[in-house]
Amino acid sequence: MKPMILAAALGLAATSAHAAPEKFTLDASHSHVLFSYDHLGFSTTFNMFSGFEGEIMFDQEDPANSSVNVSIPVMSLFTGWEARFNHFMGDDFFAAAEGDMITFTSTEISVTDENEALITGDLTINGVTKSVVLEAELNKAGMHPMAGKEWIGFDAETKILRSDFGLGNFAPNVGDELDVEISIEAQKAE
Repeated sequence: MKPMILAAALGLAATSAHAAPEKFTLDASHSHVLFSYDHLGFSTTFNMFSGFEGEIMFDQEDPANSSVNVSIPVMSLFTGWEARFNHFMGDDFFAAAEGDMITFTSTEISVTDENEALITGDLTINGVTKSVVLEAELNKAGMHPMAGKEWIGFDAETKILRSDFGLGNFAPNVGDELDVEISIEAQKAE
């Protein structure tokens, strides 16, 4: 649930040098958070959040000085099955209202390889904030062929326990651990 500035900073740092962090905004149409969990040992269930907003500020000379901030509307959840969506939005899980958000704000970025980094940040779900670490990898940085501006894209992954955020009903029968995969594109702000 995924963000992730570090990998982006690495790619752009190689192409140009600027003294201050530059702002990139997420491309909502190409940014997704996919999460999965074990369902009673019979299957793996997949769900997705998309259409969210956020910004990446990164320092091309010092990627560790970069940051990321993302907000995901809880109601943007896609389950592929209306009854599951309604159950997730009900009292057993989110008890969601229009406008409720999941947020991620980075607190530290540690470059681990040429195109990889660990992004530590505060993840808030259901009013509970926990520190999580995203393993991020730069996919591509450069000029977008259709938009005509600088663009970045990266993937990230992590694991979280839903019970840490007050969403642990039916565990352990329904897996407590969520595998989270994030894929994000961002464009240089005007």
